[in-house]
Amino acid sequence: MLGRTLTSTAWGMVADRIGRKPVIVLGIFSVFLFSALFGLSVHYWMAISTRFLLGSLNGIIGPIRAYAIEVCRPEHHAIALSLVSTAWAIGLIVGPTIGGYLAQPTEKYPKLFPVDSLFGRFPYFLPCLCISVFSFPVLISCIWLPETLHNHNTDEKEDQASESLTAFFSNSEEIVEHNITSTMKNNVLKNWPLMSSIILFCIIFSLWAESGRKYGGLSFSSEDVGQVLAITGVSILVYQTFIFPRIIRVLGPINTSRVAISMSMVLLFTYAPITHLSRPWSSIAVNIASILKNNFLITIVTSSFILQNNSVTQDQRATANGLATTLMSFCKTFAPAGAGIVFSWAQKRQHVFFFPGDQMLFFLLAVVELVGLVWTFKPFLVVPDQFASN
Repeated sequence: MLGRTLTSTAWGMVADRIGRKPVIVLGIFSVFLFSALFGLSVHYWMAISTRFLLGSLNGIIGPIRAYAIEVCRPEHHAIALSLVSTAWAIGLIVGPTIGGYLAQPTEKYPKLFPVDSLFGRFPYFLPCLCISVFSFPVLISCIWLPETLHNHNTDEKEDQASESLTAFFSNSEEIVEHNITSTMKNNVLKNWPLMSSIILFCIIFSLWAESGRKYGGLSFSSEDVGQVLAITGVSILVYQTFIFPRIIRVLGPINTSRVAISMSMVLLFTYAPITHLSRPWSSIAVNIASILKNNFLITIVTSSFILQNNSVTQDQRATANGLATTLMSFCKTFAPAGAGIVFSWAQKRQHVFFFPGDQMLFFLLAVVELVGLVWTFKPFLVVPDQFASN
């Protein structure tokens, strides 16, 4: 995350200058190379260095958001960006699942992986290798990936299909850019509080679920938490694909964000009472709450993406997304330590009168989301003309 913080804006500027495709290809190649090297690390600082290089050279997030906008007509921007958010959310679930099942294979599957094999010497190489193997065909498929940063001085020798594609992108950009009134800086400031609330929730949820009941937790095992996240991932896929685009068309991105933030704040106060439920009711309640919570948060994020990408011209779009990624990565760099400190502090307040234990934890999260809700109103939020009525 520190590597991404330092370079995301720069990669966005590169993508705005030379095109989205080269940055995307380099990002996928960095995953292919440094994921494998991370699994082969023999020293702590080698592991840290490979992860830092992976974050520094993988500037794919900003250009991908810009790309999603540019391959669709304006009326399909919501579904395009919702698919980006869905892919991100599913990745957060699939990645840890791969690591959980394939790490230390000689202990879990001794018949398949002998102790004296390569996987015995490098117990975390197998999941990293799987990520590299997965990324390789993705890298090859980039050969057929069209460039969306259109150049008005198109070479006359280009084939008819390429000319039609360029014309389509140009027409879409003219529609979007005609309505632009905000600056890139305003969009980044708007996006930051929403991203920080997501980071805090993702970090604290697992700690709360796995904590003992005497500390206000659920006494969930890592398998229980994984099951909750897996069910949540399926719900995100269904919701973002079939429901979210329809909501956006009716309410618009701003009102959609306000409703999602408000409902998310209310939902936060239901988490603490769940600890008093017995199995299996606690598992059922957590699954329902997790599904609702994550879909609310994904709604907020995707709505922010829509506003952000429609608030700049095409030659600034990847840079704007890069700035947003920089701030998001900065928060993620320090979030684990901050969340751990807050969580530990909450465990020492089990018998106080005002919001004891985890009640204080979820109260603080609600306060953070309240800041995000306030941020959706003027004068904090400046929006493009096409969304001004919201």
